[in-house]
Amino acid sequence: MSRFDWPALMRAGLYGLKLTPEQFWRLSPAELRLMLGQDGANAPLNRAGLDALLEAYPDQKNGQRDGECDGGE
Repeated sequence: MSRFDWPALMRAGLYGLKLTPEQFWRLSPAELRLMLGQDGANAPLNRAGLDALLEAYPDQKNGQRDGECDGGE
């Protein structure tokens, strides 16, 4: 049976994922590993990934103002 590195897991959960202590202790080890991007799951979306998505799929077309509709679907 493997042992958990609780200090490292708590740092990752409380500081890295910004979980409250209550949220951290309610998670199962499998849920925490998934949130940390382990077990073959994709890593959580970071700021660079979000910026890339915003650039690829902007909310507005160039020159379009907020609230202005382009007439399409």
